[in-house]
Parts: sequence; C-alpha cells; structure tokens
Amino acid sequence: MAHHFPDDAHSLKRRGMLFVLSSPSGAGKSTIARKLLADDAGLEMSVSATTRAIRKGEEDGRDYHFVDLEEFRRMAANDEFLEWAHVFDHRYGTPRAQVEALLDAGKDVLFDIDWQGAQQLFQIAGGDVVRVFIFPPSMPELRDRLEKRATDSAAVIDARMARAANEVSHWDGYDYVLVNDDVEACFQGVKTILAAERLKRSRQTGLIGFIRRLTR
Repeated sequence: MAHHFPDDAHSLKRRGMLFVLSSPSGAGKSTIARKLLADDAGLEMSVSATTRAIRKGEEDGRDYHFVDLEEFRRMAANDEFLEWAHVFDHRYGTPRAQVEALLDAGKDVLFDIDWQGAQQLFQIAGGDVVRVFIFPPSMPELRDRLEKRATDSAAVIDARMARAANEVSHWDGYDYVLVNDDVEACFQGVKTILAAERLKRSRQTGLIGFIRRLTR
C-alpha cells in the first residue's frame, strides 16, 4: 500500500498509515479515537461494516455500514474486506475500497478494531500498520465502567469481561501499549505515537530525492 501524500513545502512525501487502536470494551479506545479525529485533520476514521442492528443515536455510514448477513457474506467472498471477524455473534469488517480511497487522498486512516483485525491488517500491509493497545487500569475498574454505562445486562457484561481477558492476552502483538487510567494523559500518549510514526524515515518516500538535491 504505497500511497503518497501531496507535496508540501515544509515536509517530504510519505506513505499513508493505518493507525490501529485496540482495547477491551470499556477501556476507552472509542473516546480516544473521537478526540484524535477532532484534533487531527490528517486523520480519517475507517467505518466498518457490521451485521448487528443499528442502535439509537447511530447513523448508517457514519458509525457503521449496517448490512445484512447475506450482503456481508457476498462482500467477504468478493474480497471486499481488508479484515473481518466475528464479535459477540455479529460480523464486523473493514471495506477495502474506502481505506484505499482515504490513503490516496493523503489521509492516515484510524481503525477501532480488535486484535484479530489488527493481525489481519498487519499481514496485508506490514510496515504501514501501527498498532496501539490500550489497557484499563484493572479488570475490576473495567467491569465498573461497563456497569456504569447501564446499556448491557449482567450476562452481556460477563461475556464482555471474558472477552476482555482474551483480548488482553494478545497485547504482545502490538507496537505500543498504554494504560488508560487518565483519559487526557492516554490521549496525549496516543498523539505522541502518531506524530513520531509520521516522522519515521521508512515512511519518508521523498527522502532520497531530497538528499540528492541537497547534496548536488
């Protein structure tokens, strides 16, 4: 995925980035993702397709692309997803065309996906993927956050906690890990990672040409 950003008088051309945030449900990745998008005009959210029902306050095409199971299976069979997975009896997938269009437009793409999706993306795009895992301060604190949401039954919360333990066990498949015991501090940490990854020499596709001109 060697997509280039437009020329800029103060920067070199570079490849677009697939920036992944993962965490157990309730650990705060969606809040941090929203803060990043509001703060950074060069970052766009990847909108997943899902077979789950739309919830109150959600908008098709903004929060998710809501599709039925038949359509999801058709998209998967036609290789229209970069990654997809089963999560809580539903399917979620990243539409390939949307991501490639964002990269071609000079945007970095933000993903709010689980470890399975992160692994699949890395297998496809390798060094263009940056993976950040966000831990809760503790598992009791995570349960407390889920209960305070008051959106799930006790059985659903138990299932989320069981899944959380599995997700945490995959932390070593990520490039960076942060503990979200303070949302603002965690947000600043994620911003720092994003800024540093944008400056990596390996992403500066215009570097060789610049050096040649500089040393003539």
